[in-house]
Amino acid sequence: MLLINKSFKVFAGVLALTLATCAVVHADELRAGDAAHGAKLGYTCLGCHGVADYRNAYPAYRVPKIGGQHADYMAAALAEYRGGARLHPTMRAQASSMTVQDARDIAAYFATQSPVTSQGKTVGTLPPAAQACAACHGADGVGILAEYPTLAGQQVDYIEQALRAYRKGTRQNAIMAGFAATLQESDIHAVAVYFSNQRPALWVPQATR
Repeated sequence: MLLINKSFKVFAGVLALTLATCAVVHADELRAGDAAHGAKLGYTCLGCHGVADYRNAYPAYRVPKIGGQHADYMAAALAEYRGGARLHPTMRAQASSMTVQDARDIAAYFATQSPVTSQGKTVGTLPPAAQACAACHGADGVGILAEYPTLAGQQVDYIEQALRAYRKGTRQNAIMAGFAATLQESDIHAVAVYFSNQRPALWVPQATR
């Protein structure tokens, strides 16, 4: 167990340094989104993300909660769907219909209604498998930078399928793939359960018009 913990700490340090460097490189390229415009464009997103416990058909898992998520992360995720780094036909079609600014506006709308911010407290004990996660996603599940997704309150099965996708390569991210490759199924479940229980939590958005 001691060896595993040391490995996670080393991996976490490399992970945090690499992602922080990427954040600096891309920070100047990101412009603030227009939440008011995003409210109009994002209305169609509510067909899935605005329904509590709505499930993806295959593989079966609940779609992610996006209320309060970091805007920069959501815009980046949409770019990955559009570019094929994340494989999901419906999301790729949706993302491909947007301009880069449209994606940022939609992301700003869902992020700013009621942002999830860290309170500096955790629910339960961080499991060993989640130690590396905390370097970027926070021990309380709130991403420490805007480019890192918040996991607090996220659907358990969504977190699980995301980690499996990184491990399998159907989500293309070298850092996450390297981390996911170290996880057993029991680790994946432990990570997902821990972060889903953190508060304050992501939420299911509702229509505002």
